Amino acid sequence: MATPLDSPKHDLGSLRIHDGQRKSGAIGKRLALFFGLLVGLAGLSGGIYAFWNQKPVVEVAVVQKPKGAGGREALLNASGYVTPRRRATIAAKITGRVTGVFFDEGTHVHNGQLLATLDDSDARRALDSAKADRDSSQAGIADLRVQLRNAQIVLRRAEQLQKAGVQTQEQLDNARTSADSLEAKIDLAKAQVTASQARIQEAQQAVDNCTIRAPFDGIVVSKDAQVGEMVSPISAGGGFTRTGIATIVDMNSNEIEVDVSESYIARVQDGQPVTAILDAYPDWEIPSRVRTIIPTADRQKATVKVRISFIKLDPRILPDMGIKVTFLGAATAKNSAAYAPAALVAQSALRDDSGKKIVFLVKEDRLERRAVTLGGKRGADAEIIAGLAAGDTVVVKGPPELRDGQAVQVKK
Repeated sequence: MATPLDSPKHDLGSLRIHDGQRKSGAIGKRLALFFGLLVGLAGLSGGIYAFWNQKPVVEVAVVQKPKGAGGREALLNASGYVTPRRRATIAAKITGRVTGVFFDEGTHVHNGQLLATLDDSDARRALDSAKADRDSSQAGIADLRVQLRNAQIVLRRAEQLQKAGVQTQEQLDNARTSADSLEAKIDLAKAQVTASQARIQEAQQAVDNCTIRAPFDGIVVSKDAQVGEMVSPISAGGGFTRTGIATIVDMNSNEIEVDVSESYIARVQDGQPVTAILDAYPDWEIPSRVRTIIPTADRQKATVKVRISFIKLDPRILPDMGIKVTFLGAATAKNSAAYAPAALVAQSALRDDSGKKIVFLVKEDRLERRAVTLGGKRGADAEIIAGLAAGDTVVVKGPPELRDGQAVQVKK
């Protein structure tokens, strides 16, 4: 039987690591670290390669063919709006309730055409009363004339009897007074008829004021009142009373109004040729001419207002359209054919490269660097005399570090 003294003892020496085992473990760790670094470098290289070969996204535009400015130099660019010289908000002369509206937006109207009517019941009653007063005065005149004829007969008889010595002078004077009094009453009645006629005209004018007519030929661009609404020539407050019936524009009076900076107003002269481009039709150049320079400046904006007339009007030109204009100078001394620009490109497509102007063409999703020769400016576009042709596709927006031959992705 074993005793406690005979129990096995722990052998600590069995836990010792031999030198061979120690060296083999260090080599394994080093190999694992080495292979981990290789995997990390491979991933980093792949990321760098993918980033480096990522195609930048660019926005492109097609180069346009200019219509030409006849060899004239562009002196100044400005923007403004189409403004009609004849625009009127038609309103009633009196306060009243609308009983009829005979137009709609876009209706062509002529001078004197009936547009709307107001309630004229009160005005017509006043007109009928004035006519009744006139008729009463005229009837009174007829009665006075009958009395006057009888008084004149009595007067002649009294004169004969007085000459014969039958009647006294007093009776003759009474007969003459009666005749003169009737003549005065007739004159008073005639004056009353004239006054009644004036009141009739006044009442008739009140009736006529209940009809609203077009003051000139034009097109209705705004319908401001409906049947049943109250209208007034002055604002009644509260927002329940209209102050206008319609707004009419004479399309034949359309012109351009622009603000030119005081610093450049010296470049503008009366009769100066102008090229205008509507924002709604960017490919349509409209020949125009300076009509007048308003002889005053805006001290807040430091600008001078210039009005420009279209040489030929077009139905597409509508009031309040945005428009850009280019003030042209005299024909250049260069040959017009040599100076005429070959293309128009957005100014955002131009880039600086060592003091030269370049653009990047896009061909089969790759960039081609192209140096260009600039002409003048036309609004937001630049004239290209050499280097581009109409129909070329150029980058108008993209990263600044684009390079020749680089693959790109065109933004749809």
